[in-house]
Amino acid sequence: MSQEEQPGTQLGEAKVRCDACPVMCIIKPGMTGACDRYANRAGELIRVDPHILLERTVLKDGGLVPFSQPADWDGTILPPPDRFVTAIGAGTTYPDYKPAPFIVSSEVDGVDMVTVVTEGIFSYCGVKVKIDTDRFVGPETNAVRVAGEIVGHVTTGEYGSQMLSLGGVHHLTGGSKKEGRVACQALLDLCNGGAVEMHVDAGATLVVQAGHPPIVNGTTEQRMRVGCGSATIGIFARQWLGKVDEVVVVDDHITGVLSEHQAGKLLDIPPTGIRLKGRRSTPGRYFQVAEPGTGWGGTNISDPLDILGPFDPKTAFPGLRLLMVSTTGEHSGYYELDESLVPVAKAMPTDLVGPVDKIAENCEPAMCTVLFVGGAGGSLRAGVTDNPVRLTRSVKEALTKVTSGGAPVYLWPGGGITFMVDVTRLPANAFGYVPTPALVAPIEFTLRLDDYEALGGHMDHVRPLTSLGDTGRRQVAPHAENPWPFARGVADRRPS
Repeated sequence: MSQEEQPGTQLGEAKVRCDACPVMCIIKPGMTGACDRYANRAGELIRVDPHILLERTVLKDGGLVPFSQPADWDGTILPPPDRFVTAIGAGTTYPDYKPAPFIVSSEVDGVDMVTVVTEGIFSYCGVKVKIDTDRFVGPETNAVRVAGEIVGHVTTGEYGSQMLSLGGVHHLTGGSKKEGRVACQALLDLCNGGAVEMHVDAGATLVVQAGHPPIVNGTTEQRMRVGCGSATIGIFARQWLGKVDEVVVVDDHITGVLSEHQAGKLLDIPPTGIRLKGRRSTPGRYFQVAEPGTGWGGTNISDPLDILGPFDPKTAFPGLRLLMVSTTGEHSGYYELDESLVPVAKAMPTDLVGPVDKIAENCEPAMCTVLFVGGAGGSLRAGVTDNPVRLTRSVKEALTKVTSGGAPVYLWPGGGITFMVDVTRLPANAFGYVPTPALVAPIEFTLRLDDYEALGGHMDHVRPLTSLGDTGRRQVAPHAENPWPFARGVADRRPS
């Protein structure tokens, strides 16, 4: 347990008042606060969770280097090339008049650096959820509920994925107390890799878990579509050539028709007299052939022939071969026209099995992606510098690198320090909460020591990593796909 730089005021009867968040819990000995993050141990306020350090030797499957024991700092900045101190378990700056819990010096590429870490309390936060499925989850803007409470809404779909926007200050603090509590718990579970069941008004029931396939109405999604119907035509047109007279790729967005599509024209595929319902956009591309749903290609149809009108008798002919397939290859059917030019289902010819299977083969595994979004442009900056706007400018000028639990973040342009991070790239259980309600997320600022001094940093609190004890700290391997926070070039950040 990390006991350094922790908040807390001793009261009578060994009680401790925690001032790590606005709730200001009074904690009895042996008990924890409402957030379960801080506890009273024999009259001393302690952080319950271990403080996390990233160790590259763990990733390399090498031997762990014993953590250095506390020592008096002689002013020499020691190089910690394979160790990075994260904010996970570090504690917070709240109420923000004091320096961040850890301001750690290091040497990178011969340059003196400093990393400032803190666990930020984010009322203005939420998650963006990407669900790889072409199945209909609900109308855009419709509410998403957890345990009956609104926690967010459906937002605009992306290529092969449905999108949700969950959380935000209006759900955390602007609704009922229960709405805020449920929204906060849902965000916390999602950010820490848990599965959350949710329901979309007039839509589907979903189980979302970062890094796992989505479950839509009880069905585990397997594949992300290879593309829209038009794109699928373009990708596979040549592989169907000579094996079938017509192909229809059913898709809720754009349904493709091979003989009309430009790809079919360039391959000299003749017209077939096929007629589709829906709205023709451009040659071989049709919108709104059916309603959205969980059937073929994200439509509500279970029989693909429902989207066809009668064939043109001037062009169509008995025996015409027709393949209908969805954009994931999950659904497919082969038909031949009878004497009345009506499609009759037949067994899939052997030479078409491979091209249909190739659609499925080219689909990526369906996955849920959860990105945490938080605004760090507020008071927590005071824990970094006594002139907060300089930190914002330093981040904008790329002089300061921002990470979250050692993971890379995306910084939104414009005002403030609004960052977004893939929750699967952080160590386990990196997120916490406070009952205000708000989420607690780790954030680290790394910059050159001389830049830190120039922006008004708390220089009298800078100390080397080796000055920290190993008690209450845990060394973990960084995510294999994350760049090392001290990656080469960090020390060279200067405005052009």
